[in-house]
Amino acid sequence: MSKRAINPADLAAPIGFAHAWLVEHGEQRTLYLAGQCGYDGAGVVANKGDLVEQLDRALANIGSILREAEMAFEDVVQLNFYVTSRDDYAAARREFGKVWRRHCGKHYPGMAMFQVVSLFDPEALIEVQGIAAR
Repeated sequence: MSKRAINPADLAAPIGFAHAWLVEHGEQRTLYLAGQCGYDGAGVVANKGDLVEQLDRALANIGSILREAEMAFEDVVQLNFYVTSRDDYAAARREFGKVWRRHCGKHYPGMAMFQVVSLFDPEALIEVQGIAAR
């Protein structure tokens, strides 16, 4: 079995964590994704105050990690979404669906949504974390 950190060059350099860990055992590959917010390449939350745009950026960041690990959204088997406002999420569900389909098509892994008091970055409205396997 081998393990290696996945930290794409187009994402902000992680400090004190890895963007993901790829675990390989024979043909089996499992990618453990760290929580991704709507960070730009400098590590700053883009689109402050816009939940949908932050989701778009978080999924784009996950896409970058997946590509670096030679995987795709079709390999994602589980995602957790952490939002600071369930009501804001409920109001934006249609827009969320459009963003989802643009990144993930019609692939729907196991998912859960949690409302939290806050995220590590006070400007972040959403964080997405999960697992991919191939």
